[in-house]
Amino acid sequence: MSKKKGGKRLNKRTLQEMLQTLFQQNPNETFSMKQVFKALKLDTHPTKMMAVDMMEEMAWDDFLAKVGDNAYRLNLKTQVQEGTFIRKANGKNSFLPDGGGTPIFVSERNSLFAMNGDRVKVAMMARREKHIKEAMVVEILGHKVDQAVGKLKVEKDYAFLITEGNIFVHDIFIPKKKLKGGKDGEKAVVKITQWPSKDSKNIVGEVIDVLGKEGDNNVEMHAILAQYGLPYKYPKAVEDAAKKIEPGITEQEIQRREDFREVWTCTIDPKDAKDFDDALSLRKKGKLWEVGVHIADVSHYVKEGSVIDKEAQKRATSVYLVDRTIPMLPERLCNFICSLRPDEEKLCYSAIFLLDDEANVKDFHIAHTVIKSNRRYAYEEVQEVLEASYSSKTSSTRKTSDTSGEAENLCTLDKLAKHLRERRFKGGSVKFDREELHFDIDEQGKPVRAYFKKSNDATQLIEEFMLLANKYVAESIGTPTKPPRGEASSHSGDKRVVKAKKTFVYRIHDQPDPTKLETLREFVTKFGYKMKTSGTKGAISRSLNALMEGCQGKKEQKLIETVALRAMMKAKYSTHNIGHYGLAFEYYTHFTSPIRRYPDTMAHRLLTKYQDGARSANQQKYEELCEHCSDMEQVAQQAERDSIKYKMVEFMADKLGETYDAHISGIQSYGIYCEIDENHCEGMVPMRDLDDDYYDFDERNYCLVGRRRHHKYQLGDAVRIKVARANIEKRQLDFTLADD
Repeated sequence: MSKKKGGKRLNKRTLQEMLQTLFQQNPNETFSMKQVFKALKLDTHPTKMMAVDMMEEMAWDDFLAKVGDNAYRLNLKTQVQEGTFIRKANGKNSFLPDGGGTPIFVSERNSLFAMNGDRVKVAMMARREKHIKEAMVVEILGHKVDQAVGKLKVEKDYAFLITEGNIFVHDIFIPKKKLKGGKDGEKAVVKITQWPSKDSKNIVGEVIDVLGKEGDNNVEMHAILAQYGLPYKYPKAVEDAAKKIEPGITEQEIQRREDFREVWTCTIDPKDAKDFDDALSLRKKGKLWEVGVHIADVSHYVKEGSVIDKEAQKRATSVYLVDRTIPMLPERLCNFICSLRPDEEKLCYSAIFLLDDEANVKDFHIAHTVIKSNRRYAYEEVQEVLEASYSSKTSSTRKTSDTSGEAENLCTLDKLAKHLRERRFKGGSVKFDREELHFDIDEQGKPVRAYFKKSNDATQLIEEFMLLANKYVAESIGTPTKPPRGEASSHSGDKRVVKAKKTFVYRIHDQPDPTKLETLREFVTKFGYKMKTSGTKGAISRSLNALMEGCQGKKEQKLIETVALRAMMKAKYSTHNIGHYGLAFEYYTHFTSPIRRYPDTMAHRLLTKYQDGARSANQQKYEELCEHCSDMEQVAQQAERDSIKYKMVEFMADKLGETYDAHISGIQSYGIYCEIDENHCEGMVPMRDLDDDYYDFDERNYCLVGRRRHHKYQLGDAVRIKVARANIEKRQLDFTLADD
């Protein structure tokens, strides 16, 4: 065999890697055998013959394509794909092919310095024996982000930006003259001006905004937003445009609308809410109840294509951090002009129902309306009214303080909502009552209390009527035999005509992943539960609900809920309706929150156009908008979760060394996540701290198992933890298991 420089023999494995690299780095070229020998400097007969045999094997494995008798090229059909690069701080990068599929491992040396989220072209590597499938990035098609947020490290002649989460291969180099006044240790937003290449591994950037001192609450919240490319300031041009909008309502506009100003109406929202985008009205009509679901008519004020609309479209959603809201619309619109504030005349787009005492829908129509809310309720107030009213019915002395009949109206709405809820679950709607972590914040933004916000009668009342409106609005467009009955046809009875389906914005939710559903079934069997994974959608969802109810209050409840949620698909927006599995609705949309969600505004505009007789809108245009809104929804949720993590660590920072009862809330190969029972803050016990044994990660059964003593740590297990570290910069809380 020939020898390489340094006297080392050229073995089979090394030659294979050399061949792979040659073809992958030149995916569009064809090499004759002589060209291969020359490129790899193979100058002995045995080595050349070994290379020929290997290329034959690679062609047999479809890694190479044979061209004629004596030439080869990379098999582009099976070996080159496009998709998304996922960068991990631990070096376990992966490639996600377009259209989904299993992620493929990409080692750092084969990453071409691609960044997280970049669109890339990869070549599949010939699979080595006993090795996982690997890919090599051969071209970066586009960078997902062009800016980064982090902490400045300023030296005498130059500076760096140290990014959070290690999303870049190297820190970003910043020329001294591009610091924009930033000082050492300050947080800043940097625009990337030069990406890594074969010639230079450096990432070069310039400061575009200095956020301020690390640890300051506003600075940290702005840093979270900037990290996800979300805006933390409102453009002045958009604010100025909002100031020019006339808030008054003309008599001519009122004449065009159904008038609900004299009908009892209220809003029910969180106590700290400022934007009220939905209201409920109630009045008796013969033996039926007329319930109006009134939604702020944002599209009346925000015209399509305007500077305000373009900014709202770009944002797509309001972002709710722990201590603030980053609104989709300028404050003048979302908190004043459009907000359904009490004792003010407001323009709405309304879904109006006639219901019997069991909440069966006897009639429905959509109409542009004008309302005047009688009162703004917080959820807590409504809950008190409902509890007081129901308890008084079992008491000999009934309370009579309610002279306006408001309590009676709220109780009627609650009864109707309970009928709707019961029927929805009977129809196959999946019941996941997930608790949400909330914080009470002081004036400096510091968290003083952590607690779970639970669903109750007041929140469920609003939820059911919003679901009802969204369902019926979607059906009015999506069902060919049920035309939308707008202003012109609102009192025309229940006439049916056949119409063609028109482009619309649906909220869709696909069926659960069958493999994950089967994994769930096998898993819950160990706890004595049964579950269906085949049959109709309704049968499966009812079986899921029975499982959720059966494990209530049991040790394994959170464990089973977590595994079940992992089997569920994510809901998204689309013009292609496939129904909403979780709600068991054939048609569903988002119509009820246009102040904070752009898809709702899109739905309002389409409905108005169709009521005015317009033809079907351009589907491709709206599908692209749906994809953008779905993406921005995910980004906003990530930012919201990061703000919760930050406040969680901040809340626990002065509790180092304290011990708490907790339970295991997550298990990974690198450690166990534990949630404190008292305040619901979550931290991790690193694997290195489990030093009593060597633990293997059993991914299928969500547990760690000790090799020697066979001790098991399983999702849901009760543990006693001690707070070890609280790293605010990394938003990371570390626990150790307490000795007792």
